[in-house]
Amino acid sequence: MTPTQLRAFAAVVRIGSVKGAGADLGVSAAAVSLNIAQLRKELGDQLFVRTPVGLAFTPGGLRLASRAAELLGLQDLTIAEVSQAGAGRRLLRVSASSLFAEYAAPGLIELFTSRANDLDVELSVRSPRQFSDLLLGRSADVAIGPVSSKVHPSLVLTSILKYQIVVVVGSSHPLARGHTSLDQLRGSTWLLGPGASDEAGVVPQMLRRIRVPEYRQRIFQSDAAALDEARRNNGVALAVSFVVARDVSKGQLVKLAGSGLQTDEMWSLLTMPDPDPGSAVAELTRFVTTPRATQAMLRVSGVSVSRFKPSVHVTLWS
Repeated sequence: MTPTQLRAFAAVVRIGSVKGAGADLGVSAAAVSLNIAQLRKELGDQLFVRTPVGLAFTPGGLRLASRAAELLGLQDLTIAEVSQAGAGRRLLRVSASSLFAEYAAPGLIELFTSRANDLDVELSVRSPRQFSDLLLGRSADVAIGPVSSKVHPSLVLTSILKYQIVVVVGSSHPLARGHTSLDQLRGSTWLLGPGASDEAGVVPQMLRRIRVPEYRQRIFQSDAAALDEARRNNGVALAVSFVVARDVSKGQLVKLAGSGLQTDEMWSLLTMPDPDPGSAVAELTRFVTTPRATQAMLRVSGVSVSRFKPSVHVTLWS
């Protein structure tokens, strides 16, 4: 497989037609078809077929679509890394859990990168279950999030910030009026962030503990989107307590009380042992436990990554 073939296939997947893919790539439809034919021959899979309502992809085609995006992304990243290295720039690859990436990482990374003009940060959202493999495989330099007891014994763990997960509803939601039973909670619509789709982690654990049926769970692309729905009184949400503290104090959200409706957790930094004292990993490890870093993580500023200087590259992995 060549990058040209993968880009042609990825464009077909994204646009839904060979002709449209050609126009997007600036080549003829015949060139796109040739690349697809070469992929089909090499992989022994039809990849997709044309139907009256559009393209229908085979299971192999869907798998290739996912891998093509990943491979092309890695190629682009490698080109950027080589260019940055030639210009004397450093790159720090941070893998983080979804909650940390959404709420604590923006302030932390903005403040950390403001101290070093030669540093770029790539932030990827990953399951905490993958942290050990990412670090040992050198796919990440540091990992931040809730860390399980299954962490590889050779890795170094630094506790950085305590936080609490709570259950909230909008002020006009029926459950905001008084005592809430577990049966009422199980019968409610739950508005959840992407962390709920993982098998491990505090959010799935709380859902299992309360025994929330899967058909009652609505998973959004971000926790902020789930909280917006909760503010509109459309269901029950799980939230980081410091994130919703202002909404609770203003009466826009109500924190539900009861057994099992809150849990204390810890975000930790995970690294390989004995990093170079002058490396970005060592710098972040020293910085992340300082009072300034803690204040930055608690700020919940909602700063867009596009405002970071130097730039921060964000990659969302399914």
